[in-house]
Amino acid sequence: MTGLVLCGGQSSRMGTDKGLLKLQANSWAQTAVNKLLELQIPVLISVNKNQYAEYGTVFPPQQLIVDNESLRLKGPLCGVLTTHLQLPQEDLVVLACDMPLLEIGLVKELVIQYRLNDKNDAFIYTNDGEPEPLCGIYKSRGLAHILSLYHSGQLVKHSMKFMLEHVPTNTLTLSPEKKSSFRNFNAHAELNGL
Repeated sequence: MTGLVLCGGQSSRMGTDKGLLKLQANSWAQTAVNKLLELQIPVLISVNKNQYAEYGTVFPPQQLIVDNESLRLKGPLCGVLTTHLQLPQEDLVVLACDMPLLEIGLVKELVIQYRLNDKNDAFIYTNDGEPEPLCGIYKSRGLAHILSLYHSGQLVKHSMKFMLEHVPTNTLTLSPEKKSSFRNFNAHAELNGL
């Protein structure tokens, strides 16, 4: 099992790279890395090619996974499948960098489900009935299936939510008091109170 922090987005609404924003003393990317390190697993950081140089000044280069441009994908799915191509036997614990309020206990609950359940290939939360795919565990066999669908032209939408429709998924319902953990931030105005 390997942790993967997703930082490769464009951050266009924020106007600056969200992964490098600070929460207390750490960047959002480092905050997410630290949370996944609590699981005592190796942690990698998914970036796009334009971010590599700047992230390379903050993180060891061997910790960075640059989006594979041969995959004609964008967004989180590109980062996840790029990592799967490099580590095809690894199950991935995925966490987006722009959810700095996420409590690691929620990820630990997913790990418990992952260990108890061999039938499913994805483990996520639902929030008011909607999937939250950017905090989840994805087994290598499910990712291999998604990659196969992509290569055969059957993955008609390139989103994490669409991917979930094609793999057996274990969902946990997010309790109302934990909803703030899944708040993601996309604009400077949303940062008040952090």
